[in-house]
Amino acid sequence: MGSRLKDNINSQWVSAANALRSKKARRRIVAYVESYDDIYFWRTVLSRFEDDHRYFEVMLPSKANLLRGKKSVLMNFIGGEKAEAEGGSTQVSPLGDTMIACVDADYDYLIQGATDQSKKVLCNPYVFHTYVYAIENFQCYAPSLHDVCVSVTLNDHRIFDFREYFQRFSEAIFPLFVWSIMLYRNGNYPRFSISDFNRIADPGGFSVQNPEASLNNVKRKVGVKIRDLQRQFPDAKDEYLRTKDDVRRLGVTPSTTYLYIQGHHLFDTVVAPILAKVCNQLRQERQAEIFHAQAHRTQKKNEMSCYENTRQDIKTMLKKNTGYQQCPLFVRLQGDVERYLKQSVPKSPAASATAVKAEDACHEDRGASACDDCSCSPHTS
Repeated sequence: MGSRLKDNINSQWVSAANALRSKKARRRIVAYVESYDDIYFWRTVLSRFEDDHRYFEVMLPSKANLLRGKKSVLMNFIGGEKAEAEGGSTQVSPLGDTMIACVDADYDYLIQGATDQSKKVLCNPYVFHTYVYAIENFQCYAPSLHDVCVSVTLNDHRIFDFREYFQRFSEAIFPLFVWSIMLYRNGNYPRFSISDFNRIADPGGFSVQNPEASLNNVKRKVGVKIRDLQRQFPDAKDEYLRTKDDVRRLGVTPSTTYLYIQGHHLFDTVVAPILAKVCNQLRQERQAEIFHAQAHRTQKKNEMSCYENTRQDIKTMLKKNTGYQQCPLFVRLQGDVERYLKQSVPKSPAASATAVKAEDACHEDRGASACDDCSCSPHTS
């Protein structure tokens, strides 16, 4: 173990610090996240569980070296630290009842333990993941996008059906997405990487008046790539069908695939450009209403100036979007946290030992099939 105090801060240290406080003081639970943007998202996840007995402090793992990202930062906590014991060294995780890690699922959830990182994310009882690829996928939750347009333009006219568009977009990319998951599971991902998938899942020249053209463009590119992959892997049909059934079991459906593709790509390349064109049309509509109103020129000028001053940046408002809280996957994530809290109530030493033994069993819904050599917590869903 490290020789400095900050090298040995773990769940037991936080628990001891809690014990030194007044009996009436709230118990602190530290939640480590990957980046600055994640702090606000995980605050929306955890805040509903705060009460007179506990509170969460969401923070980044390192203030000294400014390392970010799941692999470079949070894996240090998930992987554990070396602790000397009789007969050698053992692996001890600094996570526990009062210290948790909150990460993006990426592909780790869907590849079901095909990599060491995936096993750690799925099987550590104190690691919570988003189920969707990243927090950006939640921010781009289709049923909430009209509200984002309203916040940007202050115009509540529904001129575009986001739900239908992203349902059809998902249906178009679903067959290729199954290929992507399959190749990441069996180690052939260099022949079809996430970056390759993203280039195909780019709608291109989107038009509010004719969204069908962008969907047809995606369908065409998907068809071409699937035929290419079938030529490269002529014997993969059975494996493909098994993967397709498995990802459906994990919650991916043809109409919700957009939630599981790379979050930054969905946010920057797909959703933000579509929102920009929809918002521009809504803004022009509002400006036309002001221009054609029966009012004095000075009054119109003042009204137009007032409206322009209330305009908001699209990406900023999209990042602040919290409409995803009605998404079933967000509710599922909060269910994981709720089960963890029910089992992490301070107990006597004997009861704690019993709880530790209970955590040795894998929970099937969160990836038990992938965790033959590790243990999942019963709190997972």
